[in-house]
Amino acid sequence: MSGNALREEKDEKKRRTLTDFLKDEARQKGFDVCRVALPDSIPRAPERLTDFLAQDFHGTMDWMAETAERRADPRVLWGDVRSVVLFGMNYGPDEDPRALQDRPDRGAISVYARNRDYHDLIKGRLKEVATRFAARAGEDVKVFVDTAPVMEKPLAEQAGLGWQGKHTNLVSRDFGSWLFLGSLFTTAELLVDTPERDHCGSCRACLDACPTDAFPAPYRIDARRCISYLTIEHKGPIDPELRQKIGNRIYGCDDCLAACPWNKFAATASEMKLQAREDLKEPQLSDLLGLDDATFRTFFSGSPVKRIGRDRFVRNCLIAAGNSGDISLLGPCLALADDASPVVRGMAVWALSRLMPSGDFSQFAARRHSETNPEVLAEWKLAGVV
Repeated sequence: MSGNALREEKDEKKRRTLTDFLKDEARQKGFDVCRVALPDSIPRAPERLTDFLAQDFHGTMDWMAETAERRADPRVLWGDVRSVVLFGMNYGPDEDPRALQDRPDRGAISVYARNRDYHDLIKGRLKEVATRFAARAGEDVKVFVDTAPVMEKPLAEQAGLGWQGKHTNLVSRDFGSWLFLGSLFTTAELLVDTPERDHCGSCRACLDACPTDAFPAPYRIDARRCISYLTIEHKGPIDPELRQKIGNRIYGCDDCLAACPWNKFAATASEMKLQAREDLKEPQLSDLLGLDDATFRTFFSGSPVKRIGRDRFVRNCLIAAGNSGDISLLGPCLALADDASPVVRGMAVWALSRLMPSGDFSQFAARRHSETNPEVLAEWKLAGVV
């Protein structure tokens, strides 16, 4: 055997040893899947991202445009990267989260947000894996969980974790649409896994499940109509046309994920799967509407919900209250009509206009003389009060 052949055999053995070590560490830390892609494996990503941004489908998420160059190519983010490792953790729920739509007095919080912030959970475990791997490999590593400009879903597809479904989220043959993703960039050369192909076929269950028609076409999403975007990223008043369609979804939306037929495989979750807090599974709107800033921060301590702040969250709860038809929520909504936050006051007007009999609402409106905020005044006008 020639010297070159011996070196290649040695390098191959090293790559296999390091890859096996990394995947074993991932399993021990509770990850359900761990696979490897090359950093140059998503050549079509820049074009797709450019098209998405050009159509303003990103709404007010300006950071997507600002980081577009780094987001589209891992090598721009870190020039020395040789392998990208994708990790997946199943967070599939024990029941269909859409069932909560039949309980309009309750608030529906997206499954992923019903306990600790998954960014913290996964990043902590990834750092443990990365530390041990770096010591073993003698190579540099960087870990990322959603917050960095990494196109995790296209990379996960190339690594073989799943494919991007028609709802634009990752779908796995083993875990359905319920995978948290994280990535590890390294200067080490590892064995690359086989990409996954699209298995959606003619199915359009996820597209048909969207309450707000946020998918202009399969594999394309307009965030400006997406309930997850509207209830989490969007800061001001929500488009009146979409409010009724939001129902009681007060943080995120799982409908397109829950509709995916591949979820039947998601029951094979890791024993280390994050379990939902009981008080976040179906919280009462009457309790949530009464949260001030301090109680909001305490109640959602450690939860991703805390990131949007009390005012935006109560705005969402007022929309749910207005959609509920539950007159027992009149008291909390009336109290919020005098809230210090304009976005809360405005949504309180909308909720009250839907919950109060027209005569009572007219009498209530006659007493409103001090409002000067233009957004709140626009809500009064929308409610028929000039």
